[in-house]
Amino acid sequence: MGWVIFVAGAVLCWGSYGALLHQGQTQLANPLKALLCVGVAYFLIGVLVPVAALGSQGGLTGFDGAGTVTATVAGALGAAGAACIIWAFRTGGLPLYVMPLVFGGAPIVNVLVSMWIHPPRTDVNPMLYVGFALASIGAAIVLYFRPTA
Repeated sequence: MGWVIFVAGAVLCWGSYGALLHQGQTQLANPLKALLCVGVAYFLIGVLVPVAALGSQGGLTGFDGAGTVTATVAGALGAAGAACIIWAFRTGGLPLYVMPLVFGGAPIVNVLVSMWIHPPRTDVNPMLYVGFALASIGAAIVLYFRPTA
């Protein structure tokens, strides 16, 4: 159950991400400066920390080619998602709109991509589609009843 702590950490981090990114982008007066700051943060946390940890364990060699490509594509998708959020803000979107749509839609895409990569062994329970609808409805309810900015 220790993984739940990390899930809570991701929820707290990503739940705060959009609002703080929008504020930083506004304060910097240029979305590309905000994207650069995101990239620096990715580098510090996503490159230096694992290099130090792997280096101390002697694990900086023996990377599998397919795993390296897949993980790099995943990282590129994460960075592209950050860029898309920044451009959504730049073109008039506010965190109150953008983030519920992102976080309402992302779980649906995650399940579909996961099912494509790991096809289900049994028939898909029809309640999955009810869940898709509820996630969409939940995002719509959050948007409709959002506090005014």
